[in-house]
Amino acid sequence: MKTLHAQPVSAQAAQDLHSAILSLDSHIDIPWPDRGDAFEDTPLRKVDLPKMQRGGMSAGCFVAYTGQGPVTAEAHQQVQQECLAMLDAINTMQGTHNGVTAAICPRVADIRAAHKKGIIAVIPAVENGYGMGEDPALLRAFRQRGARYVTLTHNGHNALADAAIHRPSLGDAPQKHGGLSALGREAVREMNRLGLLVDVSHASKQTMLQAVDASATPVVASHSCVRTLCDHPRNLDDAQLDALKASGGLIQITAMPAFLKPKPEEGRRSAGVADLVDHIDYVVRRLGPAYVGISSDFDGGGALEDWQDATQGVNITAELMRRGYDQSEIAAFWGENFLRLLEKAEQVAEQSEITAHHAG
Repeated sequence: MKTLHAQPVSAQAAQDLHSAILSLDSHIDIPWPDRGDAFEDTPLRKVDLPKMQRGGMSAGCFVAYTGQGPVTAEAHQQVQQECLAMLDAINTMQGTHNGVTAAICPRVADIRAAHKKGIIAVIPAVENGYGMGEDPALLRAFRQRGARYVTLTHNGHNALADAAIHRPSLGDAPQKHGGLSALGREAVREMNRLGLLVDVSHASKQTMLQAVDASATPVVASHSCVRTLCDHPRNLDDAQLDALKASGGLIQITAMPAFLKPKPEEGRRSAGVADLVDHIDYVVRRLGPAYVGISSDFDGGGALEDWQDATQGVNITAELMRRGYDQSEIAAFWGENFLRLLEKAEQVAEQSEITAHHAG
């Protein structure tokens, strides 16, 4: 828990603790078109595998992100192909190159086994249910490529649900479905059956609350912050946080300055690791340490003054230590809470398979 007086922490102590835990960043974008440079230490990426290795990062969720476009059959066909191609590109991030070894890890057991061997765990995911189009069968293709969550929306409503930020340029009214559509509810059920987490970042408040009720697995906000501290439509308010806790869900605080701090009247907005940890503190005080984690949104707009890329994650560990969090809490924030949700999703999927087998 946060202490009234900051505790002195040496750089070595922070590094030692950071190296001892399984550190997982739950939301990283990939460049597209793919450049095949994931194993190169390149200034063009905030996250590549060499930077993760240098920064002591154990695992990352790399997302196939597709921006919202027209909700038409033709556009859906195109975006489905792009989403699958992006997942295929993420699946090339395995093997040993340039002194770095990585593996695609579709299950928690794989992530833990990779960490034990010093191998970076690559966890595919999908950002924007638009990539599904109107075909829930595509979710199985996502899971077959190792995906572990699907973000229901991005900016702009899609066929599944309403987004937190609507897009008048795409013809959006503030609401389209009043939360989840019938297709969205079907998609949530299918995601539960497959072991895909339902990600409510970018979703409207109604969508998020309905997803909590509709999902048999606790939901995750893979890259969001606290609305009480920064009044941004992408952030979760107290009612949403309470619903997350009631369902066993999780908010992964993200390194997006616009979500962390209100814009000053004069000058540009800037934010640092201390601001991100303020949001973690808030969730811990309101919900407890089991319901919050960490994400960067690197290569998708995320970056802080003192967390610029995957080499600097230790700065968050150091700030958490300064505030009096112990190793088990820091490990929970950096990955154990997220792994718990992934395991729960696997259990629900296994139970669904058993139930379907007996019904058949």
